[in-house]
Amino acid sequence: IKNILIINVIFYLATLALGYRGIDLRGMLALYYPMAGEFRPYQILSHFFMHGGLMHIFVNMFMLWMFGRMLEIVWGGKRFLLFYLITAFGAAALHYGVVYYNIHQIEAVLSAEQISQVYNGSLTGMFNAKMVELYRLVNTPMLGASGAVFGVLGACFIIFPNTEVMLLFFPMPIKLKYFVVGYAVLEFTMGISNSPYDNVAHWAHLGGLLAGIIVVKYWNKTRRDRFF
Repeated sequence: IKNILIINVIFYLATLALGYRGIDLRGMLALYYPMAGEFRPYQILSHFFMHGGLMHIFVNMFMLWMFGRMLEIVWGGKRFLLFYLITAFGAAALHYGVVYYNIHQIEAVLSAEQISQVYNGSLTGMFNAKMVELYRLVNTPMLGASGAVFGVLGACFIIFPNTEVMLLFFPMPIKLKYFVVGYAVLEFTMGISNSPYDNVAHWAHLGGLLAGIIVVKYWNKTRRDRFF
């Protein structure tokens, strides 16, 4: 966890430093939809080390430290890192699976010329609401460690369900299983609302959570002599 924290902070500071020189590191390393012109294969690995702002990285790293250390103590560093990477990829997979579905639904009501204009043009001059929505889906990148952090929450949900946590915005002890379920319901509700003003990747959060639960369940099944 210490190394993951350091890498994330280095990437964040590099983003700030290079930004002053006119270099958009965030735009280069965030993960774009595969059909977007800005997509590069290395973004699949780099996007979960990038963050959109100070509060974004602080919350993610604080939650990673708070809950991830519980798992690292039990699993050790190598197994935790493997788990972290798997859940980060799982988060990206569900997020872009939902994006692909939404894109397919929009393209079904647009002409081939309109679709081509979206992929080859810019937002300027587009007055069709469906074209604007398609452009937004294709060209909005995903970044941040939130998906992997939700994977950590998913593992804690299985392994430490009755551990009590104290939240800053809810100053009463609550069992971790209730916290995770409540958080998942909130993310699902926000995800299906599909608000155009919401720039949070709710489906990535749920993808990481599901990946975390599935991995721990699989490890439990294949290693019956250990609970991880």
